[in-house]
Amino acid sequence: MTPVTPEYNRRVQTWPRTEEEALAVQESLRSRVIESPAPASIATVAGLDVAYDGDRLGAAVVVLDYRDLSVRDTAVVIGRPAFPYVPGLFAFREVPALLDALEKLTVRPDVLICDGHGLAHPRRFGLAAHLGVLTDLPSFGVGKTRLVGDFAPVGQVRGDRSPLIDAGETVGAVLRTRDRVKPVFVSAGHRIDLAGACDMTLRLTPSYRLPETTRAADRACRDLLR
Repeated sequence: MTPVTPEYNRRVQTWPRTEEEALAVQESLRSRVIESPAPASIATVAGLDVAYDGDRLGAAVVVLDYRDLSVRDTAVVIGRPAFPYVPGLFAFREVPALLDALEKLTVRPDVLICDGHGLAHPRRFGLAAHLGVLTDLPSFGVGKTRLVGDFAPVGQVRGDRSPLIDAGETVGAVLRTRDRVKPVFVSAGHRIDLAGACDMTLRLTPSYRLPETTRAADRACRDLLR
C-alpha cells in the first residue's frame, strides 16, 4: 500500500515538546488546509479513535467499505500521550499514535473520519484538520460535543442541521443523524467541504447517532486496552 503519511519521518524528528513549539507547528500547518468538494469516487472510509487507560493510550484506525460498511482493515497501536494536556492542542497528544496505526494499514482509506473536530476549533485546526494535512487525505470530524461556537435549535428529523458559528464564521454544522436524538457536531478538516462532510456523516449513520466508522474505531481501541 502507498504510505498514507508522507510526512511520517519528519514528524518523528520534529514533534514539539513545549506549548510554544506546538502553537508554532499548528500555525504553520493550518495554512495548508484545503477546502474542496468531497472526492467524486469513494471506496473506503476510515474511522480513527483513541482510548485511555491511565498513562497508556490505545489508538485504532478501522477501514470500512463505503458501500456496505463492512470492515476492510483494522490497525491498532498501544502508546503514551505524546504531549501534555493543553486546551486547543489536544491533537498533539494523539496524532503520533494515530499516524503509527495508519502506517500499519494494508488498505488505503479514501477519507478519514475523526472522533473530534476539524475547523470547529479555537484556531481552526483540530484533530481532523491536523491528520488531514499530515496525510494529505480528505478528512473531517464528527464530535459528540461542541468545542466552540453557537447554533440555533436544530429540527428533530434526521438530516436537519444548523450552522455552527464562532466569531461570525461558520465552522461546522450541528447535524441530526437520528429522529429526536441528540445531534452531532460536524466540521470539515482537509480536502473536503462542510456539505460533503455532512452528506457522508448521514451515509455513515444508517442506524445509530454516531458514524459506523467512529463506532468501529471506538470498539477497537477499547478492546485493545482491556
